[in-house]
Amino acid sequence: MVSAWEDFYAKHPPPQDLAQNESALKKFTKKHLEEGVKVVLVTSGGTTIPLEHNTVRFVDNFSAGTRGSLSAEYFLEHGYAVIFMYRIKSLEPFSRHFVGQKFLDMLQISEDDENPVITVLPEHTEKVATVLQKYKEALNQKKLLQLSFTTLSEYLWLLRSACQALAPLGNKAILYLAAAVSDFYIPSNEMSVHKISSSGPPTIQLQLVPKILVPLVSLWVPQAFVVSFKLETDETVLISKARTALNKYHHNTKRYSHKMMFVNDSAHLQKWTDILLLPKQPINSHNVNLTRNFLTSFFRLVIVNFMIIY
Repeated sequence: MVSAWEDFYAKHPPPQDLAQNESALKKFTKKHLEEGVKVVLVTSGGTTIPLEHNTVRFVDNFSAGTRGSLSAEYFLEHGYAVIFMYRIKSLEPFSRHFVGQKFLDMLQISEDDENPVITVLPEHTEKVATVLQKYKEALNQKKLLQLSFTTLSEYLWLLRSACQALAPLGNKAILYLAAAVSDFYIPSNEMSVHKISSSGPPTIQLQLVPKILVPLVSLWVPQAFVVSFKLETDETVLISKARTALNKYHHNTKRYSHKMMFVNDSAHLQKWTDILLLPKQPINSHNVNLTRNFLTSFFRLVIVNFMIIY
């Protein structure tokens, strides 16, 4: 019997750029495997569910990509090579510091119309130089690979390809799954080809997205250290749902699979009640702000657990 996740891939064609991305993934992971560098896959941003093949409307899982882009920078600081898999137009490592009008406000232009010179205002020079230096260092060392997606289908195809590329690293790989992945979708064969008519209220039936963590931890990267995230707005069901998921995807006979789950009960961008769950471990909960101090502590916890296990 074909599983739900196998059926999903069978019914949704791969994105046109998948072969190109797979080539980049294999080259990246091969280099760092040979050099003995640990590699982390960071997924970030939300996925869309198109309502039509010629997409005009879609359902979106909102995520600015704050956690993922910031986390990627911290992994780089700790010596990891990073595959950053992100939603197009969500925040990216390093450039997240200069979003929108704020970046233009940091610049000034000379009054010479023939040969204008653009410079950074003195009060912003240190910040820009620091971020730029870290970005250039990551590029020069070939430790940052960025791949983008928009739709759920694009995300799932790219995730599987990334896992296949990471599999040879065995226990030198971390999967840090911070993307906000849709729970529901419209199967490709049930989707309207053209724009849905607005002559009357439409009836749209959504299907459950297959639980991709099942093949991920048991088949694709069974030795990898996997960190996942769960968002709930109802705190009364938060722990029970997260604990059920963690225990479901943790395989005691494998070495090792789903090891950590970070969950939160608020959709607010700047503050969460974050709870770290480990298999068969007591709950540790505390309110946190998305600050350097918090992330430093969190990454120390992730990396220490990773080193102890492997």
